[in-house]
Amino acid sequence: MNRRAFLAVSGRAVTFALAAGAGTDDDSKRGVTTLAAQAQDYPTKPVRIVEPFGVGGGPDLLARALAPKLSELWGQPVTVENHPGAGATAGPAQVAKSPADGYTLLINTSAQAYSAAFLKNLPYDPLKDFIPIAPLTSQPYVLVAGKRAGITTVRELIAAAKAKPNELKFASWPGSGTHLGIVKFNLEAGIKVVDAPPKPTDAIADVLAGTIEGRTTYMLAPISITLTPIRDDKLLALGVSTARRSILLPEVPTIAEAGVAGFDFPIWYGMWVPAGTPAGVVDKLAKDIGRVLAGPDLRDLIAKHGGEPMSMTQPEFARYVQSESESAARLIKAAGIKPQ
Repeated sequence: MNRRAFLAVSGRAVTFALAAGAGTDDDSKRGVTTLAAQAQDYPTKPVRIVEPFGVGGGPDLLARALAPKLSELWGQPVTVENHPGAGATAGPAQVAKSPADGYTLLINTSAQAYSAAFLKNLPYDPLKDFIPIAPLTSQPYVLVAGKRAGITTVRELIAAAKAKPNELKFASWPGSGTHLGIVKFNLEAGIKVVDAPPKPTDAIADVLAGTIEGRTTYMLAPISITLTPIRDDKLLALGVSTARRSILLPEVPTIAEAGVAGFDFPIWYGMWVPAGTPAGVVDKLAKDIGRVLAGPDLRDLIAKHGGEPMSMTQPEFARYVQSESESAARLIKAAGIKPQ
């Protein structure tokens, strides 16, 4: 479900569970007082942002831009820690077992919503063990092919795959948007291909390198990490995954324009904390992150990497994450994929 449609439905939905239930005026006043008390002194010590994909990717770049702004706002150090590994689940696993006090944040992509549908043996529950705090940005993926593949358009890719079923290899990041998006593409294009999952120690840059070097034929990857190799003529951009073309690659058609009608699948980033974090801290984090994102520096950075800011309240984002997870489950069921 796209974000605009989701918010329209969300606005008519029953109020989010955390806010559900009518009460007296005194109850409401006590609730507001409690939230204010919980957030009054926060933070009183350094805050860390855990990033699960490795240095140089979109979440890392955004986290490192957010950190100094939040530090300035809070008067406390805010650091970024990269914890790639285990298919980008090592970082969330670390956050899930951290104290639920607001001092350990997780920045992640839409993989946080999708992984519950893809991966059954995770050491944490991506939905139950976290509280969604705030959406950050959405941007296109780019469907790319290695130069050695000799494929220059979406239609050529589809034709090659249909001519040799179960021979072309695609790269993805298990449980992430790159995985779900390419599954959606393969399903809607009607092609049978081979998944070439990364090694547990690989970072997203290693997965992309596999397509550049010809070990895999194609992949769907965020524009933030594909732009440079595309411009350096190491990768061919076949199409962008969103309904509109990207201002950074205006000459590249959308996947829908290029041969798969109706295709629309953006990547989005968000921030989470461990479940059990006090509601007042959750509320303060959501508002402060939104305030920082609204600044011109962050908006310019997001635009530079082909993204658009996202704006939702914390309850709206929580419902959005749940909705995206349910959509992922339906898609992998339709594709006949069993959780790994």
